[in-house]
Amino acid sequence: MGVPSGGKQSFTGVGAIDAPRNVACLGILVADMVARPVDSLPPPGELRFVDEMGLCIGGCAANTGAGLARLGVPVAVLGKVGDDALGEFLLRALQREGVHTQGVVVDPGVQTSATVALVAATGERAFLHAVGGNGALRAGEVDLHAAGGATILHIGGTGLMPSLDGAPLAEVCAQAKALGLVVTLDTAWDPSGGWRRVLQVLPHVDYFLPSLEEAQHIFGLSDPAAIAAAARNLGPQAVVIKLASEGCYVLAPGRREGLRLPPLPVAAVDTTGAGDAFCAGFLAALSRGWDTVSAARIGTVTGALSVTRLGAIAGVPSWEEACRVLATLPSL
Repeated sequence: MGVPSGGKQSFTGVGAIDAPRNVACLGILVADMVARPVDSLPPPGELRFVDEMGLCIGGCAANTGAGLARLGVPVAVLGKVGDDALGEFLLRALQREGVHTQGVVVDPGVQTSATVALVAATGERAFLHAVGGNGALRAGEVDLHAAGGATILHIGGTGLMPSLDGAPLAEVCAQAKALGLVVTLDTAWDPSGGWRRVLQVLPHVDYFLPSLEEAQHIFGLSDPAAIAAAARNLGPQAVVIKLASEGCYVLAPGRREGLRLPPLPVAAVDTTGAGDAFCAGFLAALSRGWDTVSAARIGTVTGALSVTRLGAIAGVPSWEEACRVLATLPSL
């Protein structure tokens, strides 16, 4: 089901939209400690006050999974946590959001991945990260049959899973394709510099959803159009490049030229997880049968609204709210 092409979008029939297909999110699961505002660190030994601090769901797969649940999509997450307090927090928090966690491996030999997110007054953020369980997840531990009958497998966080990234992840995606799943892939910042490992996975991907900066490192190109063309030559039928506050670039299936979609202007409080919220909106629409451009448009809505609250998922709207906001935007 696509968005009407003429004039303003009409969503009066939201309640009649076909039930969304199940989605499984495989990738990084992180406990985020978020502090705001932090524009500089105090000198060693000194104390400085902040306005807000909280322990939140984090990591691309967890954020996107929780966002999908808020958007009314049946969703499971697959990944690894430690047998510790942070792992227990993540599992319970995801379950409270309505996310199925049967596919999460609890490993007593690792600590749960954790991040300290320091959010500036502008909403931009810096991170301190302990790789933990995400770094120990292996292909043999990924149980696609624990994905709750998913028809879409979303990979969230490649670049931060050293035991899975590259050839092992390509194998998992190939297995998913053999089972008839649609495969989507989002990237994360790779501090190891192993960007080109993603290229091994792309032949088994249907929708590629990187950020511009990460895609530039992967392909050694700067222009979104050139990046999208290079990526599609490797296998994906569609490429959607997230441009942060500039919206996104979409190269839809069967199209030779891409399209820039404008952002939804908002006042940013915390940009943590905005790309994951974009993916959640995109996947929520894709799971309902929407076309690629329409799905990317609602992704810009969910991504933008997510930055208006502290934490990665607190600002993610319901499906009905996202559709109402989308209906106010000018048609393309």
